[in-house]
Amino acid sequence: MSEMQFVDTNILLYAASTAREEQPKARIALAILEKEDLALSIQVLQEFYVQAMRRDKAGRLSHEQATLLIESFLRYPVQETTLALMAASLATRKRFDISYWDCAIIEAARAQGCTTVLSEDLSGGRNYDGVVVRNPFR
Repeated sequence: MSEMQFVDTNILLYAASTAREEQPKARIALAILEKEDLALSIQVLQEFYVQAMRRDKAGRLSHEQATLLIESFLRYPVQETTLALMAASLATRKRFDISYWDCAIIEAARAQGCTTVLSEDLSGGRNYDGVVVRNPFR
């Protein structure tokens, strides 16, 4: 079995996208989600729900569609939000001076034993004390 990789919200959003201009990224995202060695977090699922249902989003999902997709994503290990995760995120925020929410992604990945975060939003190639961000769309 290969090493677990952590999936950021944008991977889930592209996988659910029906927008024509996003189809190349959607294909990549769907291929990623076919793997079994993935992990995510409650934060990622929450962000997916909110962003997939944005009123100004073309092709936005209904509550039922978003909920069914979230249920399907539960096949992967999901890192819960804990006080320990928050404390680690705050320490990472101080060390690297990036947004708290990005730090929470990094620390959720670390808590799941992942050394790679697949994300379009974080700085690709950046190493955060052993957790490296990789942009799968480049």
